[in-house]
Amino acid sequence: MSENATQVLLFTDGACSGNPGPGGWAALLKNPSTGKERELTGSDPETTNNRMEMLAIIEGLKALTKPSKVHVFSDSNYAIKGMNEWIHGWMRNNWKTANKKPVKNKDLWLELLELTERHDVTFEWVRGHAGHPENERVDELAVDAYQKYL
Repeated sequence: MSENATQVLLFTDGACSGNPGPGGWAALLKNPSTGKERELTGSDPETTNNRMEMLAIIEGLKALTKPSKVHVFSDSNYAIKGMNEWIHGWMRNNWKTANKKPVKNKDLWLELLELTERHDVTFEWVRGHAGHPENERVDELAVDAYQKYL
């Protein structure tokens, strides 16, 4: 990746009313050098919180039009630990967990892996509902996204 690659901050969240139940996701893309921001949201009438957390990251990365250096911030331990710690073991174990069970959401993990090949991506966990402005914003957007199903 070029040293001139665009730097992007990606804040994401997913939410569900019930698990499974109606769900929403949100992503906030920020370019620190230009100050530009873009909000994205989506929903599903029947899903899980983990799927929405992952979809927020996937859709945020898919929205980028050129290879970028992306720093992802999420309050989802599942998504962050999945990418930072677990995924390589799952791949070595033919998509089985340490308990020899199939990895849940394999379709989304594979899509996320493919997107991380296009971009230089780092993943960072942030505490949810702790006053982090961007995390609070995407949380609000994710909840708003599924409200139409209630």
